[in-house]
Amino acid sequence: MTATTSSTTTILTGGDRRARRSHRRVEPIYYLFLLPSLLLFTLAITVPGLIGIFFSFTDSIGIGEWRFVGLTNYIALFSDPAILQSYLFTAGFAVATVIVVNVIAFLLAVGLTARIRFKTGLRTIFVIPMVISGIIIAYVFNFLFSNSLPAAGTSLGLAWLETSLLANPDLAWVAIVIVTAWQAVPGTLLIYIAGLLSVPGDVYEAADLDGATKTQQLLRITVPLVAGYVVINVILGFKGFLNAYDIIVGLTNGGPGTATRSVAMTIIAGFNGGDYAYQMANATIFFIVAVLISLLQLSLTRGRNSF
Repeated sequence: MTATTSSTTTILTGGDRRARRSHRRVEPIYYLFLLPSLLLFTLAITVPGLIGIFFSFTDSIGIGEWRFVGLTNYIALFSDPAILQSYLFTAGFAVATVIVVNVIAFLLAVGLTARIRFKTGLRTIFVIPMVISGIIIAYVFNFLFSNSLPAAGTSLGLAWLETSLLANPDLAWVAIVIVTAWQAVPGTLLIYIAGLLSVPGDVYEAADLDGATKTQQLLRITVPLVAGYVVINVILGFKGFLNAYDIIVGLTNGGPGTATRSVAMTIIAGFNGGDYAYQMANATIFFIVAVLISLLQLSLTRGRNSF
């Protein structure tokens, strides 16, 4: 009896070990399917990136001869007022746009998940800006800010509206925030709708029985339960707005002067102007900033996968 039990235990234990090894082992065919994507990513992203970082330590203009200059480009970046201005504008623009987009998107999501008529059709309408090219949106709003609004301001006698916002160095950024938010709200809205639909209806029913008002339910139930989605939208939005380019080009092209020139515009303008190595150092710093934001996103969203 003992021998039989021992042999049975050995068979079961060995079978368990084989099952665990089989579970951990990855089929070679998976690597075969992964290889093309990995190869394309390496050739199109990794290799050019490493080459660019290499040339950031040179005086290259993009073609011809070059020589190593060490950290000269990086040291010059931190004393260049144009570079610092572009970072300040980009950071301020990103913060302002994140706040505007998330507030509007959250309020719209609350409305579009409430018991209202035609909410499915309204959801479709509100996501239309997401599928339109940013440069097209920028050109349309450029016409509105430069022609339609000044004409309306003149007819209404509103002096502050008679001139284009895009020509005002102090207010041009407001126009950029408005247009960027108009395009970015739909994507953020969809994430908030998904978050609100994941909240159990029983929670609100219990709150109704306890006499909680709609405002109290919003602030004490809805907001805490979708906090994870708020964090995701804020981090993703901020990281995306740091790369602002096409809408700014279509609206102001960095003007008036350099008042609305973003980091991405500064880098690309430097490439086109023969300042390759210097702006490659700028791009490297900008890449490090993006990586740090991505790490922040991972740390804040870790453990929220259940949402």
